[in-house]
Amino acid sequence: MQLGVALPQFDIGGEPEVVRDFAQAAEAIGYAHLATYDHVLGVNLASRPQWKAPYHSGHCFHDVFVLFAYLAALTRRIELTTQVLILPQRQTVLVAKQAASLDVLSGGRLRLGVGIGWNPTEYVGLGENFKNRGIRSEEQVTLMRALWTQPNVTFKGTWHEVPDAGINPLPQRPIPLWFGGHVDQTLDRIARWGDGWIVLQHLPDEKGKAAIDTLRAKVRAAGRTESAVGVDAWISIGESTPEQWREQMQGWRALGVSHVTLNTTFSSYHHKRIAGTSVEAHLEAIRRFHAAVRDLL
Repeated sequence: MQLGVALPQFDIGGEPEVVRDFAQAAEAIGYAHLATYDHVLGVNLASRPQWKAPYHSGHCFHDVFVLFAYLAALTRRIELTTQVLILPQRQTVLVAKQAASLDVLSGGRLRLGVGIGWNPTEYVGLGENFKNRGIRSEEQVTLMRALWTQPNVTFKGTWHEVPDAGINPLPQRPIPLWFGGHVDQTLDRIARWGDGWIVLQHLPDEKGKAAIDTLRAKVRAAGRTESAVGVDAWISIGESTPEQWREQMQGWRALGVSHVTLNTTFSSYHHKRIAGTSVEAHLEAIRRFHAAVRDLL
């Protein structure tokens, strides 16, 4: 079981030395992967006083490919993973190209987590259709996989056409493609095409076990082996003790998950953020967590 950590950029800010120091510290502590979230646009709260969603234009979100390209040059080992890139609001061929370039320049350290998002404002601003984003993402995945594995691609689908052309450089291998989301359609996509599932909503309890069992049954039904599809479970440490951290890690390990990602700012569902917002507070939190659970990895 691999343990990673999410970059808390909307707490600590996006200054280059701050994100550099956090990433290098996470690698030095022993975290196996560094995760980042994705939003291109945030709404202006002044014009939306009833806005209830957690993110708005006051939150810092670097572009994920630019951020990871920067951090790839400043780290050596840590895997870089998007959790998640909102795929259907972007041009598919451009995402394939950006991901391939990042994978090559990072030495094969990219794990691409994708999802369909929830904010229609971003889709409007980026000129994409919010209403068909789920089904359209399936065609996007098929095309990206072809572009990553073939020097030239001829493709004609419902929304995409590539007339015998290819990207260069190709990634070192097909980039691991993970999916975030908890509806049945997401689990079906993972079972058919995914390398893993990014889990936000569940605890390692009977409900969490049932969800993972459902995914594994779908994987088997798709003719794939269970070991071909990983699970990355989010864990948070606000309002809890080291003993409780260990219980959650032991629970996820018992369920056979392949990855766990520590989040120090996320506060939806059952997650509780840490009290502090400074980079020092976040670094102290991730040091304490790693020291408490490293023998369980």
